[in-house]
Amino acid sequence: MTSPTVPPRREFLAGLTATAALGAWPAHAQLPVLNASSPATDAAYWSAVKSLYQVNADLVNLENGYWGVMTESVKATYLAKSEMINRDNSIYARTQFGREADAGRRQLAAALGVAPEEIAFTRGATEALQLLISGFNKLKPGDTVLHCDLDYDSMQYAMNWLQDRRGVKSVKFNIPEPATRSAVLQSYDQALRANPGTRLLLLTHVSHRTGLVMPVAEIAAMAKARGAEVILDAAHSWGQMDFKATDFGVDFIGFNLHKWIGAPLGVGCLYIAKHRLADIDRAYGDEDWPASDIRSRVHTGTYNFAAFLTLPTALSVHQAIGPQAKAQRLRYLRDRWVSRVREVPQLEILTPDEPGMSAGITSFRFAGKTSAADNNALVTRLKDQYGIFAVRRGGVAKGQCIRISPALYNDERDMDKLAAALRDIARG
Repeated sequence: MTSPTVPPRREFLAGLTATAALGAWPAHAQLPVLNASSPATDAAYWSAVKSLYQVNADLVNLENGYWGVMTESVKATYLAKSEMINRDNSIYARTQFGREADAGRRQLAAALGVAPEEIAFTRGATEALQLLISGFNKLKPGDTVLHCDLDYDSMQYAMNWLQDRRGVKSVKFNIPEPATRSAVLQSYDQALRANPGTRLLLLTHVSHRTGLVMPVAEIAAMAKARGAEVILDAAHSWGQMDFKATDFGVDFIGFNLHKWIGAPLGVGCLYIAKHRLADIDRAYGDEDWPASDIRSRVHTGTYNFAAFLTLPTALSVHQAIGPQAKAQRLRYLRDRWVSRVREVPQLEILTPDEPGMSAGITSFRFAGKTSAADNNALVTRLKDQYGIFAVRRGGVAKGQCIRISPALYNDERDMDKLAAALRDIARG
């Protein structure tokens, strides 16, 4: 049986459907003023944020990296837009959608700190990054493309596809453990030195496997100094962290908007710096838009109109909660459980406490427990014995692990419950 966290002020929430149709949500009317001196631990504020969600409380869900739960206001918008699209169908799609989508694009661009003509909607980061990788036209036979073990599987496949289709050499290297800042930078430096023909580097901002945050600006500068371009996977970073698309000196980025921004499933975007547009081919020779328009780099067919029309509400909620406050809260929840198990014998924490190297996500494994079977068994034990839901992640060079990804509806009790469970398991 589902035991939801029920938002207060039912009359307020009951009226959200009406405001949803306008893409507006007066979040400031619901949330108290955040205590600026202790933003990550302001109990009244984060309790109010938690009340914006309605979630299954049968388990403590610490697997929020798959996609983000919509707030009730975002859900109301999505339902209202779905009803409208179903009612008006092509009449709306052919007469009004373009104008409203452009408004959402402008709002998104402002939040990312770029020009609207530098972004195009996609169905997620995977689609965005596949289009950027496959469309990158500055490669020639014999060049090297470089990626690492912590990059997303589909992106690694795309880099290998370049080898098959473009005659380049696809090279993979491994991120060391423990993954300190200096060790990570050294591993990229060594990989670039060992492969002087590298012309394209795939770089993941926040690893979906371990939660490791890469020092993107430093690595990007390192790559460019050696003649390599960078495509950045920001699927897990924007919304979990607070930054602008132009902060890292990277001209090609893929974003997810249904993870840490909280839009409905199927919403993402790609960014191409205006002066680099010609370096990415039009998607499958698209001619619906001129070659000078970034939207010619994406062709998804018919949109899920309602999902894209909900994005302005999701962005409004994101801004109302506070991008920096979100980042601080998620990092605090991560630190809360990690600090309580850091010294547990045999427990390996796969992100360091070093500033800038972790956000909200962190993975762990028990020493010697590196197989899928080992970690699946632990996932099951956490669920059945302790009421905690997590997920196994593979692909890490030194062995599989379990990912913990808290959301804004999680609180200190959830993280303490996880820490107590891990200590209990460690005792045998």
